[in-house]
Amino acid sequence: MEMVQIYPLPNLRPALQRRLYQAQQEAARVWTLCRDLHLAARQQATRWPNREDLQEATKGGFALHSQTIQMICHQFLANVETTRELRKTNRKIRYPYKDKRFYPLYWPAQAVSVERRQTAQTAHVERSRVVLPMGRGRPSLVFRLHLPERVGSVRLVWMDGYELHISVLKTPAQTAPGPVQATVDLGEIHQAAVTTNTGAALVISGRGIRSLKRRHHMALGQLAKKRHRCQKGSRRWCKLLRARRQMSRRTRRQIRALRHQGTRKVITFCQQHQVGSLFIGNPDGVRCRNRGRHHNQRLAGWEYGRDIAYLSYKAKAASIMSFTGSERGTSSQCPICGGKQKVKGRVWRCRNPRCAFVGHRDVVGSANMHPLAFGTKIEFPAQITYQQAGPVRIRARDTRPRPVPWPPARCRRPDTGHQEDVQRPLALVLSGSA
Repeated sequence: MEMVQIYPLPNLRPALQRRLYQAQQEAARVWTLCRDLHLAARQQATRWPNREDLQEATKGGFALHSQTIQMICHQFLANVETTRELRKTNRKIRYPYKDKRFYPLYWPAQAVSVERRQTAQTAHVERSRVVLPMGRGRPSLVFRLHLPERVGSVRLVWMDGYELHISVLKTPAQTAPGPVQATVDLGEIHQAAVTTNTGAALVISGRGIRSLKRRHHMALGQLAKKRHRCQKGSRRWCKLLRARRQMSRRTRRQIRALRHQGTRKVITFCQQHQVGSLFIGNPDGVRCRNRGRHHNQRLAGWEYGRDIAYLSYKAKAASIMSFTGSERGTSSQCPICGGKQKVKGRVWRCRNPRCAFVGHRDVVGSANMHPLAFGTKIEFPAQITYQQAGPVRIRARDTRPRPVPWPPARCRRPDTGHQEDVQRPLALVLSGSA
C-alpha cells in the first residue's frame, strides 16, 4: 500500500521559487484546457473526452514534462468521475467550471529519479537527491532530502509554502484480524469515541486541536486589522503577509500531528482488543444546520474528512476491515430505552423516569452505531478510557502573563477532569466522587 510523507521546502532560492511559481501556472493552463474541452462537450451534447482525447489535446503545447501533463489529465478525469457519483444524490453539485491560476505538479513513479550516496567508512546513507524532470530542454528540479527505500509518485503543492508529498510503498501487516466489532463516533470536542461489542470504550480528547484553531483564528484577525491599515504591496504589508504564512504553516503542522496521533491511538486500541471490523460514522449532516455564526465557524473548521481518511488507511495497514456510513440519530437516542431527545452538555441524561440512564454523550453515539453497522445492540460500557491526542507545544513567547490566567487543567484534560489512560467506573465519574 502507499502512504504519503510530507517534506516542507523552506528557504528556497528566489530563482527556484519563481520557477515553481511559473510551473504551477503552466499546470493550471493544462487543467483549464481540459475543463474547456469537457465543458464544450457537455454544452454541445457530444461524447465527453476520455483519457486519450485529453492527452492528444495537451501533447507538446506546455512547458512541462509529458508525464506531468498526463497526470494532470488523469486527475481532471478523476474529479469528473467523482462529481458524477456525487450528482446521483445531490444534483446541485457542478462539474469543474472555474478557472485556476495555479495547480499542483505531479510526477509518476517512473519519472522520479532518486540518487543515493553512501559513505565508505560507515554504512550511513546521506541525504538523497530527488530529480524531478521538467521536460526536454529545461533543467530538472533537484532537492536533497532524507528519503525511505521505496519511493513512488511525487506531488509539489503550495500550503503557505512549498511542500513535496512523496508516496512511500509499504507492506501492510499480515496479522489475522480478530472477531471483535467496533464503531467510531467522530466529534469536535472529542476527536473520536470508540466502543467495542466486548464492553471496552475509548475517548480521545480533541480540545488541543480546538484550542490551536481558536488561537489561529484570533491571530488571523489581528494580522488582518494590521494589513488593512497598510498599503497593498508596501514593505510592512509584505512583512505581515510573511508572518501570516509562517503562522499558518506552524499551526497546520501542529494540527496535522495531533490528528495523526489521535487516530493512531484509536487503531492501537483496536489492535489491543482484537478488532477485526471497524465502522466509522460520517457526520456530514451536522454541517447542514444553521446554529449561529460562532458555532458555524467551529463546524466549518471541523476536518472530520481527514479523520476518516487517516483511520481508513491506518486500519488497512493494521489488517482491520473499515467502512463508513451515516450516523443519523445515534447521538439523540437512549441506548437503554430507545427514547429520543435533544441533548445539551457533555452528559447524556435520559428524561424517561423509568430509565434514568446517564452516560457520556459521545460514547452513547458510538454505542448506538452498532445496530446500524452490524445489526446487533450492545450493552453500554461500564468503564471508559480517556486519552489525549498528544501534547500541545506552545512557543515560549506565547507563555507571557495575561490579564486573565488560563487554567491548565481545563485545556489539557477531557471533560471529566481525570488523567489520561485511567479507567474509571462511569457512575463514579458522573457523580464526581472518583
